[in-house]
Amino acid sequence: MCRHLAYLGPPVTVHALVFGPPFGLARQAWAPRRQRHGTMNVDGFGIGWYADGDPVPARYRRAGPIWADPGVADLARVTRTRALLAAVRSATSGTESGAAAAAPYASGRWLFSHNGRLNGWPASTARLAAGLPAEELLALEARCDSALVWALVAARLKAGAPAGQALAGVIADLVGHGIGGRFNFLLTDGEAISATAAGDTLCYRVGGAAGPGGAGVVVASEPSDDEHGWTDAPEGSVLTATLDGVEVRPLLVTPPPPAAGTEEGRIPA
Repeated sequence: MCRHLAYLGPPVTVHALVFGPPFGLARQAWAPRRQRHGTMNVDGFGIGWYADGDPVPARYRRAGPIWADPGVADLARVTRTRALLAAVRSATSGTESGAAAAAPYASGRWLFSHNGRLNGWPASTARLAAGLPAEELLALEARCDSALVWALVAARLKAGAPAGQALAGVIADLVGHGIGGRFNFLLTDGEAISATAAGDTLCYRVGGAAGPGGAGVVVASEPSDDEHGWTDAPEGSVLTATLDGVEVRPLLVTPPPPAAGTEEGRIPA
């Protein structure tokens, strides 16, 4: 499993979103409070953010735990952004290690993260992957289940599907091919955030401490503090968040519960 978050709002430092909160994403790498599967997220991390005037996000990704990187704290302290997606990784067993396997994945203006796993990887995905063009399979950033999921989402986005529908459609495809697992997805283009709650925790907060003046919105695996304003997204839902508010709708298809003994990550629950 993993932990991830996305932010939209007034300019803030990356530090204020990832490192500053008492139970923020950096702490969730070693002490998550709501993680249901696995106990730590030490198999990589990534931060993607948008600079004013440039729709294509920048990324900083590494293979090891976030606390072991000597430069990321300084980078976070001086980098300000109006939109961000960041994640810490607990790798699915049998998937590739390395920075390329760490979210966020990117294509054009999009950033994407997958908090979960595909059961039976990689054999279970053979028929589903066969439906992708060869060039898209060859372009996968890493040999891991999350990279394949991102390729499926990206294909729907390129075909013109709205973000929330692209996420929900991929979940329907996975379930339709008999692939179980946990499918908490997080996607942003710097203007809106779309996410699914399908197997693990997801919450959001509008205003409050999300940004200066209470004008920002955060969507995250779990709250980064104990202040008021956090709302849990119901299991089996897809949400869309903008600076105007958050819309939550049910998924039309939800994955079956994972089979016992299929935990991911190097550190068992």
